[in-house]
Amino acid sequence: MRKAKLQAATLGGNPDDIEAAFYDALRQGDIERLMACWADEEEIVCVHPGGPRLIGAGAIRATFEAMFANGTVQAHPTQVHKVESLASAMHHLLERVEVLGPDGPQTAYVLATNVYHKTPQGWRMVAHHASPGTPNAPAEVSSSPSTLH
Repeated sequence: MRKAKLQAATLGGNPDDIEAAFYDALRQGDIERLMACWADEEEIVCVHPGGPRLIGAGAIRATFEAMFANGTVQAHPTQVHKVESLASAMHHLLERVEVLGPDGPQTAYVLATNVYHKTPQGWRMVAHHASPGTPNAPAEVSSSPSTLH
């Protein structure tokens, strides 16, 4: 645990840095770096596609360790939309996930929401929620006008 605390202290200073570190650790299968992205709070939460709600670092760590036992997760964040304030940030994004299927490499897409809080240790993830994937990038619907006048 001390190693994770040391690595957490060396993470960057904004939600974008933590998000980049999280996805890099996911792709590398590095559980210590991945857990260093999370806040040191009892109520952190993670929901994997089609899975139960995981509350607390122990439950979250165990699930990622089980994933990494089967290989790394090649998830690449795209189409990131952000809502940020002084002490919290929410990133809603599309994860492009590369998987090795029976017919070779395939791509799936997962909608995900990552929530970050500014803690005494700096910005840290407090929630990761991902919906079940689709074989194609889902269409995006927005109430914002596509052309500004």
